[in-house]
Amino acid sequence: MRDIPRMALVLGIAGLLPFLWGVLTRFVPALQDLTLATVGPRFVAPYILLYYGTIILAFMSGVLWGFAARAEGQAASLGYALSVIPALWAFFFSGTGPVSTSLYLIAGFLGVLGIDWLFWSNSLTPRWWMALRVPLTIVVVACLSVVALG
Repeated sequence: MRDIPRMALVLGIAGLLPFLWGVLTRFVPALQDLTLATVGPRFVAPYILLYYGTIILAFMSGVLWGFAARAEGQAASLGYALSVIPALWAFFFSGTGPVSTSLYLIAGFLGVLGIDWLFWSNSLTPRWWMALRVPLTIVVVACLSVVALG
């Protein structure tokens, strides 16, 4: 992890905060009550986990598109096609109920990790990319599992 640029690491970890907040509000009733009273239901579990997860999954399409732009020819075409899958996945499979949406999001984030690996193994990402993506994905999947498992 020490090869990851500091700002990329800081922003990656900061991007986990809404997921972690969702878990906290799920298991700490006082925190859930305080959050409901101050900022509303959108910022407690399961809502924050599912909505933010959907947004981030769609965001990852843009990241992947940027990597696909580094390829040429058929590899670029495949890269562009793969890069839109996370956004389409988020669009078609969110809003299906908390448990099913969380399961679909988990599958989506694991799928993105597979696409990340494919792009990384073809030198389309920075060398440190997987060192960042694997731990972030583990935390995201663990947090979404809170909703999936009830």
